[in-house]
Amino acid sequence: MSAARSPRRGGEPSPRSGKQRRGVPVAQANEIYEKYLTRAITDINELTADVLRCRACTGARTMPVIGSGHPLADIMLLKHLARPSECHEGVAFYGRGGMAIMKSCQRLGIDPLQLYGTNVVKCGGVQTSLAEEACLQHLYREIVIVEPKIIVAMGEAVGEALDRLALPLAVPLKFAVGEIVALTPSIEVLCTPDIDYALDEQRLKAAFWRSFRRLGEWYEAIPPY
Repeated sequence: MSAARSPRRGGEPSPRSGKQRRGVPVAQANEIYEKYLTRAITDINELTADVLRCRACTGARTMPVIGSGHPLADIMLLKHLARPSECHEGVAFYGRGGMAIMKSCQRLGIDPLQLYGTNVVKCGGVQTSLAEEACLQHLYREIVIVEPKIIVAMGEAVGEALDRLALPLAVPLKFAVGEIVALTPSIEVLCTPDIDYALDEQRLKAAFWRSFRRLGEWYEAIPPY
């Protein structure tokens, strides 16, 4: 999942409100969007640099893994821990899980330029059920920068981490596989099993893809601007 110019449906960039205001010329709307995009790219690059030099926890600088995708994507894919393939490349969702999700998005008609993927825990080899405080601070910044409309929370540990973030106006997250629930007034959460475990266990795999199909329904329902 690499960065691209416009994550909006129909290829028409819009302001971060998600709508083009009536009476605003297209050229002006494009200019506004480009300013948002430039700022988001700068902020993501600064966050990446901070993650790479972070020494705040026991996994400090141990195979740091950074997010990947469009910095203004509507859909954020969020796992808890990085897999060895991600640690080797230093990029979230690199490897089997990421490839499976990309193929599924193609089948569901979801534009891959709408996606941004990351992990709660930013360093490989950190074996903890809950992310350490520094990782949550990085994730908080990441969500603020990207401003996704929906987060695909892959596993209950991810749901717990989102609760701990205490985003502005957030409500307690009721994690229920296959359900889309509100996190804040502007962000919804699709709850799924952990993709990394699901690929190795048939029952979990079936549950994951059943729940992930809800993302296709959500995507079809959003306005094409």
